[in-house]
Formats: sequence, structure tokens, C-alpha cells
Amino acid sequence: MPADAAIGRLLGLLAALPAPTEAGERFWSGLWRSSGTAYLLPATIKAGVLESLSGEGTTLARQILSAVDEMPPPQRLAAGEVIGQALIESDHLPDLKTQVIGELRLRDLELTAWHVLHADRRSDDPVGRKAFLKAWSNV
Repeated sequence: MPADAAIGRLLGLLAALPAPTEAGERFWSGLWRSSGTAYLLPATIKAGVLESLSGEGTTLARQILSAVDEMPPPQRLAAGEVIGQALIESDHLPDLKTQVIGELRLRDLELTAWHVLHADRRSDDPVGRKAFLKAWSNV
């Protein structure tokens, strides 16, 4: 199912970031300061992450989209830098710029969150699917 694949990808993107443990505290506080939003804090997204693990990803997707939407460009760049630094340290990719890696990850999180919401909306609309099929069958 498209929604399950998108939820899995969203969780995978989060799993590549430092875990919300004492060891990852520096990353999460840095992300909060740089992004200017509490929407990305582990305590804020915990319920959405746990729901996603059981197949319901819309809460997490909405939180991620809200967080990204709330960030003006300078904060988005700063958050990308924090994310990129964490990914370079964990993936050992020192030849890539942290800013580029972080911005790509942030965009990927945003796009994947949109896919979760879009797939969820489409899966609940059998009338819409029938109308789509009918319209395209009559071309």
C-alpha cells in the first residue's frame, strides 16, 4: 500500500538521525534552536512516531509539515546545517557539505510527509478512484 511505504520511508528518515537519548540530546536541542520550532522536538513528535510504527502516519506527517512550514528560509538553512552535521558524523561522508546534506534530508522529510498525507487521503476515497477509472476509460 502506498501509505505504508511512505510511512516506512518517513520513519527511516527519522531513524537516520540521532536517537532521542542522552547521547542525541545535543543534536535535538541544536535542531530546536536552529529551526525555531518545537514541532520537531522528540517529546512533541513521540506520539506521532509511535502511531506511525503501528501504521498510522498522518499525525507525524502533519507535525513535520507544520514544522517545515513554520521555518523561514534562514532557520531552514540553519536546521539543515544541524541535520547535515549529524548525518556526516554518523554516515562518515566528510567530502559532502553539511548544508547540502541537511537541506536534502529536510526536503526529503517534507516530501515524504506529504506523500503520507496524500496516500492516506487517496486510500479512503473509493468513489474518487471509480470516477478516475471511468474518466480515463472513456478517453
